[in-house]
Amino acid sequence: MAGEAEPTTRDRNRTKTKAALLSVLSNGTLIVLKVAVGLAIGSVSVLSEAIHSAMDLLASLIAFVAVRTSGKPADREHPFGHGKAENISGAVEALLIFLAAGWILYEAAWKFVRPEPVRTPLWGVAVMLLSAGTNAAVSRMLFRVSGETESVALEADGWHLRTDVWTSAGVMGSLGAIWIGGILFPDLNLHWLDPAAAVAVALLIVRAAWRLTVQSTRDLMDTNLPPEEERRIRDVIENRKDIIKGYHRFRSRRSGTTRFVDFHIKVDPAMTVERSHKVGEEISEAIRRLFAGANVTIHVEPCDGRCARRCISGCFLDEEERLRIRATRARKEK
Repeated sequence: MAGEAEPTTRDRNRTKTKAALLSVLSNGTLIVLKVAVGLAIGSVSVLSEAIHSAMDLLASLIAFVAVRTSGKPADREHPFGHGKAENISGAVEALLIFLAAGWILYEAAWKFVRPEPVRTPLWGVAVMLLSAGTNAAVSRMLFRVSGETESVALEADGWHLRTDVWTSAGVMGSLGAIWIGGILFPDLNLHWLDPAAAVAVALLIVRAAWRLTVQSTRDLMDTNLPPEEERRIRDVIENRKDIIKGYHRFRSRRSGTTRFVDFHIKVDPAMTVERSHKVGEEISEAIRRLFAGANVTIHVEPCDGRCARRCISGCFLDEEERLRIRATRARKEK
């Protein structure tokens, strides 16, 4: 909307913190309810969901700490900022999910070996319905805030809760089948559905953990920015063909919400230091308009017409201009 101020870094950090805190509170409440109901009715699938929510709570706490840490400005010990705190939190959360899945599989295996009937499964259906509805609302909010603030930690937390929605629905379905089956077919043994649902929960958790591991370690390994983002940055550089002769050694990476871009540009040797510095600043500012807060480093080099292999792909000169520059350089060297 016209006249509306852009959110500041402080505003974005405050929004991220509030979202992470809401996730912590909702997960804490659901854990208490699931443990109470799971113990009361003797359901391993409900207790497995309580373990899942406990992992979600720990993940939410990690995300809460991560978003507060990543919002700190750069200092002497962290000259590139604290953005990777969010990526580290994502990797830790993935490890916790794998551990939770292992525990659930262990409990489900024992339930298969020593089956026990589920008592009053309707209570389990009720708490799973509440869990699915709550986590659907909170995860939707986390995805919205992570999209607005580009928070890796909140996105990871959102995937945690979104997985919980589907696993809660699965457990609710199995307990509902046990309840309805007990009414319609009292002699039919359907209690095996309880540990079977727990196994399904564990497998879905493993899938989410693997996806989160890939995503969080990508930025920790300083992988390039996505191709679409790099293309937009290269378009900015190539739009200055009227001023620069080419560019090379293009590199990009991301740390938390901050993008780092580093490349060399070739300029006319006769260009003054002041003018070349201004050109670099103009390009940097154009990139920062695309990606707020981007850290852009541009190295300026004189173009002497000798195109090394690394320069060819980003060279803006045609053969005639390249020969002219070489001839001018040769005359000056005599």
